[in-house]
Amino acid sequence: MSEEKTYLELSEADGGSHKFYEVIVKDTELIIRYGRIGDSGRIQSKIYPSIEKAQAEAKKKINEKLKSGYEVATMGVRQKRQITRRDVSSSVSSAKQSPILWKFNSKSAAFGIFIDAHRCWVGNQSGEVFALNHQGKVINQFQLPDGVKCLVADDAWIYAGCDDGNVYDLTGKLPRLAYKVDENVDIFWLDIKDGLLAVSDANGGLTTIDHDDEFQWTRLSQGNSGWMVRCDSDGVYHGHSGGVTMYDYQEGRVQWHQKTKGAVLFGWQEALTVYAGASDRNVYSFTKKGEVGAVYKCNGAVYSCAATVDGKYLFAGDNSSSLYCFQDTGKLIWKLGTGCGSALSMQFLDNRIYIVTTDGTLACIDASPNAIASAQEGNIPQATVIKAPSKKGITPSAELQDAAPAEITQGVVVECYREGSKLRIRAISPGYNPNWKVQFPKDIRTEGDRYLVAELRESANGGFYRAFGDIKKIS
Repeated sequence: MSEEKTYLELSEADGGSHKFYEVIVKDTELIIRYGRIGDSGRIQSKIYPSIEKAQAEAKKKINEKLKSGYEVATMGVRQKRQITRRDVSSSVSSAKQSPILWKFNSKSAAFGIFIDAHRCWVGNQSGEVFALNHQGKVINQFQLPDGVKCLVADDAWIYAGCDDGNVYDLTGKLPRLAYKVDENVDIFWLDIKDGLLAVSDANGGLTTIDHDDEFQWTRLSQGNSGWMVRCDSDGVYHGHSGGVTMYDYQEGRVQWHQKTKGAVLFGWQEALTVYAGASDRNVYSFTKKGEVGAVYKCNGAVYSCAATVDGKYLFAGDNSSSLYCFQDTGKLIWKLGTGCGSALSMQFLDNRIYIVTTDGTLACIDASPNAIASAQEGNIPQATVIKAPSKKGITPSAELQDAAPAEITQGVVVECYREGSKLRIRAISPGYNPNWKVQFPKDIRTEGDRYLVAELRESANGGFYRAFGDIKKIS
């Protein structure tokens, strides 16, 4: 079997691109491996009708990369750059302990959390994502290529922002590449609203990307370390070392800016209010119009916060492993220790506080008045401790199963077509607008191929469809 390899790298100074692109031709098979220098990267493979066609496609891809600045290189000479990791050091709280019902040990410091009526999600810095039921039982598990910075939901979709510069859709059985930001964008946080992705990064930049991977606008804030980004139908709320800035959704124009005394380390929003937890031990609140609200005073740098839906109560977690509950006026109601590290992210649902912590724990805390009153007296329940499975989770893949003929009538058929330099997806099943584009995983698109998707759902604001559920290839 003949084999030809070409290895290219693009490495720019001052934190620019630092990535590789390898092209391998094995007889009629073309293999592309790409990613950040020093990582194993992602792999794509395609079989061609002849060796000559595989070689021609390889030459085309190599020339494209050379024109964009890549150079032929020797693997292993350049070293991997370090990813910015948030300082997750914490001390033990001297306060009485919270009434933990159960806690799940994910084995690595965890930022990612999302809680809804059905599942409790946690994502850690080892790239592991676990989905648990509300009793703490693991029901799904993924292994992503790099550390998980955050988990967010957009309608029925759940996404993970990763240190590899990508965003993965975790809605189906396999993780799929939903947004390809850039290998060298150091994602700090993200949020998604009706398919529009907003990404804040280490340099204080804010970028929005639409449902079909088109960059909309980029803004450089008045600070750095953008640990907060929240979206609603009116705009994007960006928290950084210089405070909180709101931009309008469509064009990225500044609507208002409010300074904070400390750097923003976390953000939360409800219908009328945004909250920013800061390094100066305060949680700041602002109306969606930019008016200054209550300030909630903690005893340590605020790593996370969350509010009840009506905004009557605000919860916060500091770097001393303490949890706080405040009234909307800013008055402290109670303070308790977590007993499992400092809360790096949190959510509140149905009288439960869910936290993910510096020691990798996802904890479910009973926040009902009776449970809190008992905990303040030193009476806490015996928490159920759940260990993470020893097996590895499902990894992202560009592989697709073939749809059986009988299945085609049970889903929606879409096809991939070229529009300029972009590969697009459109619906061809009856009953769908063929002129609308379809939000669809990036790394499984091949021009001319057809796919069977479980569902197509119209976006909330109309104008495009979103693929939901499992995807198969139609041969």
